[in-house]
Amino acid sequence: MIIDYKKIELFGKTFIQKLDLKSPFEFSFPVAEQACFLYMLKGETQFQFDDDHITIPANHALLLNCINSGKQLSDSSNNNGEIVIVTFHPDILKKIYERELPLIFQKNDRITNQSSGKVNNDFLIQKYIEGLLFYFENPSLVNEEILVLKLKEIILLLSQTKDAEMIQVILSQLFSPTIYTFKQIIEANLFSQINVEELAQKTNLSVSSFKREFKKLYDDSPANYIKTKRLERAAELLLISDERITDIAFDCGFNDLANFTKSFHDQYHLTPTNYRVSQSSK
Repeated sequence: MIIDYKKIELFGKTFIQKLDLKSPFEFSFPVAEQACFLYMLKGETQFQFDDDHITIPANHALLLNCINSGKQLSDSSNNNGEIVIVTFHPDILKKIYERELPLIFQKNDRITNQSSGKVNNDFLIQKYIEGLLFYFENPSLVNEEILVLKLKEIILLLSQTKDAEMIQVILSQLFSPTIYTFKQIIEANLFSQINVEELAQKTNLSVSSFKREFKKLYDDSPANYIKTKRLERAAELLLISDERITDIAFDCGFNDLANFTKSFHDQYHLTPTNYRVSQSSK
């Protein structure tokens, strides 16, 4: 239930919204040519997609590309919540950046269909949101010049957070809405430092839906298939390169040498060092 709602427009379109909510509530995102940055001022909420969900606590945020949405926020607790939403419209972004869009809106080389992501607590963004509240309390001071500056400011802050790479993936889809196949995403990330949950996010599926789709296509679990492919690649590199075993393990997606050595021994019945020596002596 929405207790109070305020909004500020820029060039005739909704730019900033503030919602005071009382649970239980549910808010569905329509499909639209825009992206939204939702910041939890108070309380927490659940972001739901498929049969999975992400908890967004106070002082954390959600970035969502609504070009292909069908997702919703909900809360069934007894706590009230406050949310500030900043909306990014492609046509407004093109208008205020006449020469060239910032890098965060430009397509990168990562193969992913990720359309939403949780943005962790960042002190500067927290202060930015607190600053926006001043304009809700003093609407007579708002003008287009100030709002353009506030839009550019949040874009700059987002580009400098530790989540900047994920943010670029989502925002760049406003201008380069490329859709990759499930297999393309899997193959492109086989040897990345990534877990099943993150891989599911890249395919824009919940973990359970991702596992079902993976089993259907590969007749194997994601964890077993990915580990097998990484070990096969490591065995190949041990023979054709002089790289250190630690570097090979990392290049193949293992972030722990002991785990790599054990997994390799289980697969080939030799340690990586002995495998390299035994194969090179043939």
